[in-house]
Amino acid sequence: MSLKPSSPRAAQAAAQAAARLARQVALALGGLDLSPSQYRLLLFLSEGNAAASAVAGRLAVSRPSVTALADGLERRGLLQRKPDSDDRRRVAHELTDAGREALAAANAAVAERITSIAARLDDEQPDRAIDGLALWSEALNRHRAAMEAHQ
Repeated sequence: MSLKPSSPRAAQAAAQAAARLARQVALALGGLDLSPSQYRLLLFLSEGNAAASAVAGRLAVSRPSVTALADGLERRGLLQRKPDSDDRRRVAHELTDAGREALAAANAAVAERITSIAARLDDEQPDRAIDGLALWSEALNRHRAAMEAHQ
């Protein structure tokens, strides 16, 4: 795939928007006492339980960072750790019911913040902006799958 000649400039603007949007996500999560990293951990665990090494790899953080994130979420009752039935040295992390509720609230808060920002655009642009972010979600999923296939 090749980019249009105007794409490098558009890609730079998109990169800057992504950085600014990350701040907006953090602001939306702040009202729920969640950091973006904690939110990402909840999102990952919503796909199923996982060992710390898998979580660290998926989130691109160190295992000690996963431990620190999980400690805070566990204290709040949002996740629980369970010994792996096949390998007692491994510990699986999984969401609790409260964790699923917190994730639903976080998803709603972030969606509301993004939607309210997009609503400042004209005509069909708010829908296009939201659809563009949804397309980025698909691109990120495909990128992750490709990276995991090459490991």
